Amino acid sequence: MHLKTCAQLLAALTLAIPTVAQTPAAPTKPKSATAAKPPAATYDHALLKPALLKAQAPDTYQVKFDTTRGEFTITVTRAWSPLGADRFYNLVKHHYFDNARFFRVLPNFVVQFGLSAEPAVNAAWEKATIKDDPRSHSNTRGTLVFATAGPNTRTTQLFINLKDNGSNLDSQGFTPFGQVDGNGMNIVEMLYDQYGESAGMDQENITKGGEKFIATHWPKLDTIKSATLIGAAAATPTKPAVKPATKPAAKPATTTTPRPQ
Repeated sequence: MHLKTCAQLLAALTLAIPTVAQTPAAPTKPKSATAAKPPAATYDHALLKPALLKAQAPDTYQVKFDTTRGEFTITVTRAWSPLGADRFYNLVKHHYFDNARFFRVLPNFVVQFGLSAEPAVNAAWEKATIKDDPRSHSNTRGTLVFATAGPNTRTTQLFINLKDNGSNLDSQGFTPFGQVDGNGMNIVEMLYDQYGESAGMDQENITKGGEKFIATHWPKLDTIKSATLIGAAAATPTKPAVKPATKPAAKPATTTTPRPQ
C-alpha cells in the first residue's frame, strides 16, 4: 500500500473517532432568600375574644402565683364579689397573667398588676368592663381587689393590699374578692419597689408596648411566671381556644387606666 493511501486511511480513522470533551456543569441556580418567620404567639388566643370568656367560677377556688420572688397562693370567695371572681377565674384559666409584671409596687399601700405582656391582649381587654359588685369585705391586708377608674370600669388590673386600707379604699368602691393565703404575704412584700410610681404612671405605654417596653424601662420589676388554678378548680374542663380572627382588631381609643387612689 502506498504511503499516501495509508495516510488517507489513517486520517479517515481519526475523523471517525469521537472526541471526548468535558461537559460543563449546569450553573447552579441561586437560592431565593426566604424571610424568617416571626415566632408564633405563645398566649392563648381565646384571650382575644373577651366576650366569650364568661364561665362562672366555683364558690371558692385557689390560684397559685409563681413569681420571680417565689410562690404564693390566693383563695377566692365568689360570694364576696361574684362578677369580680368570675372575671379573675376566666383570666387565670386562659393564662392572661403569665409573664406579666407587678408594675406598681408602693410600700405600705398596694402591689398592682394586670397589664398583659402581650399588646394585642391588652387591646382586646381595654374596654371589656364588668359592673360593680356590692362590697361585702373590707380592704384588709392581703386582700385581692380589682382596680377601677370609676363606677363599673373593672377590666383586668388588680392590686393586693399591703396593709389595712379599708379606711381609705372601702368608700371608693374597691371590692375585695380574694385573700393571700398563709405566709404568702412574705413573698408579696419582697416584690421590687424601688421604681415608685414611675411605671405606674406610664400605663398607657406599657399597655401598648407590653413586655418589650417594660423590660427596656423598668427591667427590675418582678414577673409573674405563671398564675394557675389549683385544687378542684383546676379540674374544671376548659373550653377550646377560639381561633384568632384573620384581621387584627381595631385599635381601641385611649382611656384612663384603672388604678386605686
